[in-house]
Amino acid sequence: MDQDERHREELMILEALMQAVDRRDEVFQVIEDSGDVDEAIRRVGQLLGVGAVCSRAVLDMQARSFTRRQRLRSASRAEELRSMLPDGR
Repeated sequence: MDQDERHREELMILEALMQAVDRRDEVFQVIEDSGDVDEAIRRVGQLLGVGAVCSRAVLDMQARSFTRRQRLRSASRAEELRSMLPDGR
């Protein structure tokens, strides 16, 4: 995996995490309503429109990461990554 691919993957994960923070009530409800981790990963992915890697990252997030400050840090890092990528995506 080259550096651009790593940056793209990190950016995808950060965007999923920010989306999860923005929709925290829905995310928590989907997780709570799931029978097991695999179902939670699938359902979070459906809710946010992301793949399994991003869904797992959301499930691995600690509750303390759902703060405004952490959201701003993630947004800042995402912007930094976009500026490093040739197409900004």
